[in-house]
Amino acid sequence: MDTRSILISGAGIAGPTLASWLSASGWDVTVVERFDGVREQGQNIDVRGVGRQVIRRMGLEDAVRERHTGETGTDFVDDRGRPIASFSAGADDTGGATAELEILRGQFATLLYDHSAASAEYVFGDRITTLHDDGAGVDVEFLHGPARRFDTVVVADGLRSRTRSLVMPDAHIHELGLYTAYLTIPRAAGDNDRWRVLTCGQGRAMTLRPDNLGTTQACLSFVSDVRGLDRLGHDDVVAVLRATYADVGWQAPRVLAGLDTDSLYFEEVGQAKLPTWSRGRIALLGDAAYCASPISGMGTTLALAGAYVLAGELTGNDDPRTAFARYERILRPLVTKAQNLPPGAPWIAHPRSNLGRGLFRTAVRVAGSPLLGRVAGLAGRFATPPAEAIALPDYPMPAHPAVTA
Repeated sequence: MDTRSILISGAGIAGPTLASWLSASGWDVTVVERFDGVREQGQNIDVRGVGRQVIRRMGLEDAVRERHTGETGTDFVDDRGRPIASFSAGADDTGGATAELEILRGQFATLLYDHSAASAEYVFGDRITTLHDDGAGVDVEFLHGPARRFDTVVVADGLRSRTRSLVMPDAHIHELGLYTAYLTIPRAAGDNDRWRVLTCGQGRAMTLRPDNLGTTQACLSFVSDVRGLDRLGHDDVVAVLRATYADVGWQAPRVLAGLDTDSLYFEEVGQAKLPTWSRGRIALLGDAAYCASPISGMGTTLALAGAYVLAGELTGNDDPRTAFARYERILRPLVTKAQNLPPGAPWIAHPRSNLGRGLFRTAVRVAGSPLLGRVAGLAGRFATPPAEAIALPDYPMPAHPAVTA
């Protein structure tokens, strides 16, 4: 049998995971990424449930653990930074608002790239401009490189993927009315090993998280009825954030002072709810197919599980269209549960009124109480995303040796 070829668009989490599994199974794998290299920046992400099983099968669990951020749990704080409710990190594969296994996104992406780069071709600084599926293969044109032909193509380049629009121009993003800014700031003497969350009122929130680099990861999030702020230039985004948080105390002045940095990433939060994840020989993977939003706590898990299932089905089926249909049938129950956000999200955690803010703080106090939280059944709502909603299939793909460095 001739070696089958695949082009993967996107070198984030899902793309390199798929590349690793398929190249180990004998595929000719090419990954194209519009940035000039692996994006080393990014905030804390957690690996849970079936996602944890995937990295275990890849031999990467110890390597991820060695890069743990050091976060020990989550504290909801008052306007002076004093904890009003505390939640310990999870002690197993799934539980905890802070997962038992936390890593910075950039470090995880680099780890996955290193795991696959020896056997897969990576093309950085380019992107797909045209896709033509003739039923027997896909002809691909690039912005810079020469045209090439592949047996199949997988699009794994994010919620607002340009490449997806070439395949599914009618794909609709479900906007959640939430904007989030992520940045890295210098660590201060008062920083600790907790994820500290402040509801600031008027639809705003702010968080600080530890990392393993000697810095602190900050996040500003706010609800808004205005769409398209994420399309503003850097200076305009900074101006919006400074105006939005100008009256907030605690650590806000320190965070606002750090906005003029290359680490600033600003996004409008949404979900991808598509009726199908493939057309012909072209499929979608990760956030491009089924983004559940950061609110779900499931983005990384969905990317890992989806890549593993898709690799297993492509390896086990000669026709990629059959593989795509099976991949979707297996994974969609997990995606459906992940996209089922808590009632009122994101508004409930970003209350606009003083009454709403008081009610939210009361709810987290109850959930954080060892006795009241169990009685009210609230603790699980704060602590356990549905990361084990499906049983991960066992595919006859080559085992990966453990990586610890």
